[in-house]
Amino acid sequence: MAMAEIIESRLNEAFAPRALEIVNDSSRHAGHSGDDGSGESHFTIHIASDAFAGMSRLERHRAVHTALGDLTHRIHALALKIEA
Repeated sequence: MAMAEIIESRLNEAFAPRALEIVNDSSRHAGHSGDDGSGESHFTIHIASDAFAGMSRLERHRAVHTALGDLTHRIHALALKIEA
């Protein structure tokens, strides 16, 4: 299963988002530090969920990282855009 599909599955399960977009930015970083050659090392995630209501920006980021679990060790760069 592709990394984006795994990310999507975990975020859907954890947050039941109203909107979710996962962008694989890895090709823009080919040859840079952190590029492992897999083509699945850099991602941008846009997510909107009622589950984030009342959370600070830091709490939202921590919640996403918790939901992704061990994937955060396999992803070099992760940009998050999170809305309640």
